[in-house]
Amino acid sequence: MAVCYLGMGSNVGDRLSYMLKALELLKSLGEVLRVSTIYESKAWGVVNQKDFLNCVVKFKTELEPVELLRRVKEIEKLVGRKERERWGPREIDIDILLYENYILMLSFLVVPHPYLTLRDFVLVPLLELEPQLEHPLYKKPLSEYLKSLDVSLKPFACLVGIEQKAKDKEKNH
Repeated sequence: MAVCYLGMGSNVGDRLSYMLKALELLKSLGEVLRVSTIYESKAWGVVNQKDFLNCVVKFKTELEPVELLRRVKEIEKLVGRKERERWGPREIDIDILLYENYILMLSFLVVPHPYLTLRDFVLVPLLELEPQLEHPLYKKPLSEYLKSLDVSLKPFACLVGIEQKAKDKEKNH
């Protein structure tokens, strides 16, 4: 099974509810190992919109990256995502940030995520989960990229219990 990191975000309607529903649906694709703090952040790309809630999920799956992408896009639709402009408002967005040490460059999927090093709402929660992570392509600690960013995140929520369930599951196997 492969370990990957997924970024999740929402800025439409009941943002937290959309994220919790997506987390529950992700369990059908593999095992949720850990979830970062959920942060509130300013929009990135198209900035004239409501603030987002963002988190990073450490995830274990048997799905290969392309199939994982296809399945998380299905989850987005099940949660209620409506198609809008790129980087515009959304009920839920799920991105593959890292997948093992894969380097994948396809027209519809780039791993590691191409904006990984430019977004505080990705780097802060990712490093919260794994402070020692390196960029698979550049072999540079991800913490180095954070130094050049203006971090303006506000902690919003912490999901308690997910990590304990994962640890209990490991003990029983």
